Amino acid sequence: MTALADRLGYGADDCLVILTCDNLGRTHAANVAVYEAMRNGLATGATLMVPCPWARAAASHYRGEDVGVHLTLNAELDLYRWGPITYAPSLLDGDGGFPRTVADLWDHADTEEVRRECRAQIERAILWGFDITHLDSHLGALIQRPEFFDVYLELAVEMALPVRLDDIESQTAVGFPFRDLARDAGILSPDRVVGIGRRPPRQILEQVIFDLEPGVTEICIQPAIETPELRDLDPAWARRVEEYELVTNDRDFADLVDRSGADRIGYARLRAAQQAGR
Repeated sequence: MTALADRLGYGADDCLVILTCDNLGRTHAANVAVYEAMRNGLATGATLMVPCPWARAAASHYRGEDVGVHLTLNAELDLYRWGPITYAPSLLDGDGGFPRTVADLWDHADTEEVRRECRAQIERAILWGFDITHLDSHLGALIQRPEFFDVYLELAVEMALPVRLDDIESQTAVGFPFRDLARDAGILSPDRVVGIGRRPPRQILEQVIFDLEPGVTEICIQPAIETPELRDLDPAWARRVEEYELVTNDRDFADLVDRSGADRIGYARLRAAQQAGR
C-alpha cells in the first residue's frame, strides 16, 4: 500500500486515477474542451493558466470543478504570446512575453520576481472565484531547479495545497530530493504522474490504464476542440483534439477505464487529506 492511498482511506491493491486536463485558460478551444471533458467525460480535474488571454473567460464558466493553478512562467508557442501579471522584467523575453524555453527562464529569472508572480497567479485565481485544489508547474519549470522548487514548496505550504511532482525516480536525474522535501513539509502529491508528450494519445492512454499500479496515478492531457485559431497557433493541435475526443466522446476508451476497476478521483481528495493531517 502506498502512504498516499492509506491517507485517502484505500486498501493495498486499490488503483486510483486523477485525469487532469492542463491548459485551461490558454485558448477558447481549450476552455470548451476542458469543461466538457470534466462535465461529460472522464476527466476529474484541470489546471488553470492564469496569465493566458482566455483565463478570465474560463473563470466565468467555472461551476466548482476540481481546478488547480498551473503556475506559468513560460510561453512556449512561437505565434501566441502571454506574459507576467506582475512587474517582472527578468521574466520577459524579446517579444514582451514569458521566455519560450525553460532553459531561458532559468538563465535570466530573478527568484523574487518568480515568487511574486506565482503568488499573484494564485491570488488572482482565488479572486476570480476558483476553489483551488492544488498547484502545478507549467513545463515543470519550478520543479527541476532547487531555487525555483523552494518557491513552489513555499507557496504549497503557505496555501496548504498538494502539488504535482515528477516520479521519485526523477530525483536522481534532477539532482536533489524534491519529493522528499515535499513529504517532509507535509505536502501531498500523486505517487506517479504520466504525461502524453509527443506520443500517440490513444496508444499511451490505453497502455497507462492497462499498466496501472496500486496507489494514485495522475494522467495529464491537454485537450482542445478543433478551431481555425487552434490550428494556426499550436503545432500539436491534432493531438489536443484527439485527447479531447478520447476522454469525452470515445465509448470504447470509457469502457476500458471502467473495466480497469480504478477509482477516478480529483485533487480535492488530496487537499482534504493534507489539511486533515495538519
